[in-house]
Amino acid sequence: MTDLFSGFQLGDLSLPNRVVMAPMSRVRAAAGGLATASMATYYAQRATAGLIVSEGVQPSLIGQSNPGTPGLHTDAQVASWRPVTAAVHANGGRIFAQVMHGGRVSHPDTTGHVPVGPSAVAATGAVFTPSGPQPAPVPRELATGEVAEHVAAYAGAARRAIEAGFDGVELHGANGYLISQFLSSNANLRTDRYGGTVTGRIRFAVEAVAATVDAVGAGRTGIRLSPGGRFWGVEERDILELYTALLGELAGLGIAYVHLEATAERELLTALRRLWPGVLIMNPVLPMGPRQTGRAEAEEWLRLGAELISFGRAFIANPDLVERLRTGVPLAPVDEATYYQGGDAGYLTYPAYRYAA
Repeated sequence: MTDLFSGFQLGDLSLPNRVVMAPMSRVRAAAGGLATASMATYYAQRATAGLIVSEGVQPSLIGQSNPGTPGLHTDAQVASWRPVTAAVHANGGRIFAQVMHGGRVSHPDTTGHVPVGPSAVAATGAVFTPSGPQPAPVPRELATGEVAEHVAAYAGAARRAIEAGFDGVELHGANGYLISQFLSSNANLRTDRYGGTVTGRIRFAVEAVAATVDAVGAGRTGIRLSPGGRFWGVEERDILELYTALLGELAGLGIAYVHLEATAERELLTALRRLWPGVLIMNPVLPMGPRQTGRAEAEEWLRLGAELISFGRAFIANPDLVERLRTGVPLAPVDEATYYQGGDAGYLTYPAYRYAA
């Protein structure tokens, strides 16, 4: 059986283990979407992961979903990320930036712009704003001629990520954000070439990935997907057909990996594993669900054919998660109240495991 702690070659990157730190929003960026010294410490503390995927990073101002999140669309943002990537590399780690366009999951109070989406259909629920949660607004439907601008935003952010020292990028195609909205059958009501049929609904995702591959190379490009996920009210018809078509197009682009979330039944997820010829990162439990990924879930998915396993919340309270998994020592519990509160408490204050004398 493949071992969670064995090395793996991901493109040009030699990973010392198969543990991936999943992207998690922590909303600790400074004004202007700048990365901070605390963020450098946070990621460096977790550099023993085989690969870190950063929190979602907006590729444009209109693509920002939440206040307090970092960007990769200005020179100042690029400069602010360099100490972060340098700290991770100095500690022996590897880090991809997750490029996340919020689409309709945003608010004018956050960005100064009416959010955009594939159709004028509001997300379900309240979105975060500087003054607190507010109902998700109805987005402005993108005209066909505007779509290319938002495709190009992913590629532009990818270029800036490499300039900032990241080892690659992961496009956020999951969890109800812009790529996921285009894949959706209820957020995407378009009748042009970006909607309607499965071919139309996958077109935006494929174009965004292709543009990113052209910008930084296939070996530096991954994508995260949530088949059947219902985040922010999205729904998907014909899930197997949809993702069969999407994975077929992505396979032709030769990207570094696909990162799947456990948002569908096991049978469907294992079918997608068989369909995808490349590297699979598997997030074995539902994001923000009642359970966290542990060693047992990780080893089960290694048996099912995943090459790498991503861990989310367990990394928040356990910066030394790889060693804790390896030795079997208990995992520290996380204080959920500190997820998004800002500051260093609940961010930099979780220690490595201390063995009793």
